[in-house]
Amino acid sequence: MPELPEVEVSRLGIQPYLTEQVITHVKVYNEKLRWPVPQDVHLLEGEQVTAVKRRAKYLLIESTHGTAILHLGMSGNLRVVDQGEPLKKHDHVEIILAGGKSLRLNDPRRFGAFLWQAKGAQHPTLAKLGPEPLTVEFTAEYLFAMSRGKKQAVKQFIMDNHVVVGVGNIYANESLFKAGIHPKKEAGKISLKRYQALAPIIKETLSAAIKQGGTTLKDFAQSDGKPGYFAQELLVYGRKGEPCVTCETSLKEVRLGQRSTVYCPKCQR
Repeated sequence: MPELPEVEVSRLGIQPYLTEQVITHVKVYNEKLRWPVPQDVHLLEGEQVTAVKRRAKYLLIESTHGTAILHLGMSGNLRVVDQGEPLKKHDHVEIILAGGKSLRLNDPRRFGAFLWQAKGAQHPTLAKLGPEPLTVEFTAEYLFAMSRGKKQAVKQFIMDNHVVVGVGNIYANESLFKAGIHPKKEAGKISLKRYQALAPIIKETLSAAIKQGGTTLKDFAQSDGKPGYFAQELLVYGRKGEPCVTCETSLKEVRLGQRSTVYCPKCQR
């Protein structure tokens, strides 16, 4: 599933084509995505795009009338194409712009979403989300306070969108390794000092992935069709049984929350 860096890269890719452009038509070729595409998305027609933002793994296409909310699901991607270019299989939604371009949502598995948020309202999918990891609100002190009394594994704790958004499986693995924290350690038993190491590492890891174009996954491509490159630098994710880059101990894998979790039994305590 595309994680926060992949979604942010998509936002950066489509933003120059959409901002201040007038949407002439919204075409829904298949409304049966993760949730049915609401008819209200057609309220975008005739509206100017005022901003393209991101909240967690959701992309927000804002207008004066309301906001379209896009989620890429497990296999979705966005492409900016010239109007009239033939549709590809699994192109489900198309936003046609007055400037001659179109934005298309392609999603083979249809786990993505295209929703609508009226002006002044908040869609339920965006309610109760934690802070963004790349903002000043996300600090070691915040993590420490939120973790008190929590018996869940620290990896699941930092992947909880109610705690902080967008720290997906890949980047949780990588960040905990860099911080030397065992992924199964109880979140409530981790000291403030160790969270003071972890919080900036999460920020640095996500920022590096965004800068390098997102992690290469088989289903992910940037809006220009090019894959990301950060996967070349992954230290533990997907490397079960391989030597640790620090101590050469064989990396181990466990399942936490149904997700693959790779760690170094020597470096992470």
